Amino acid sequence: MRGLAHPLRMNLLRTLRDFGPATASQLAARLGESSGATSYHLRQLASYGFVEDAPEHGKGRERWWRSAHDGTTYDGSLADSPDPSVRGAADLFIHEVANQHTRDLATWIGTFRDWPQEWRETSTLSDFTMSLTPELAVELGSRIAELIESYRPLGKDAEDTAKYRFHLHGFPMSKD
Repeated sequence: MRGLAHPLRMNLLRTLRDFGPATASQLAARLGESSGATSYHLRQLASYGFVEDAPEHGKGRERWWRSAHDGTTYDGSLADSPDPSVRGAADLFIHEVANQHTRDLATWIGTFRDWPQEWRETSTLSDFTMSLTPELAVELGSRIAELIESYRPLGKDAEDTAKYRFHLHGFPMSKD
């Protein structure tokens, strides 16, 4: 968790996932950071297995990076760690994820008219409230994740694709 729970690291990882392999300098320019900072944080992400070298893109001394995974799943278990620094990292992580989700949604709302109607019709801002036990809530989350993963390979070679972000938030509500 400590390897990822930093706003710049999370932005670097997200940018690599959204736009593909890049150098530290390219990422610095895109994110408005120094190349020294992006280089340092990329090495930290690599040490924890979140990013890896993309040597097929480099030439000479250029070091290209790519995301090692297509997504990140967080189940909340680290929030109960006996180590206060782990709990702090978990708190920072979930707050930054919430901020990223808010920015994604705000961007969509601000630009949805720029998309063709067929793409505008794919969006949803839905919520569902139901009564579940903790076990059923875990099962529901797992089944939704499996369903989402089953779609990942289907669009790989299709025409007219776009990156499609799917946010899923699930949490208990007060009984009051």
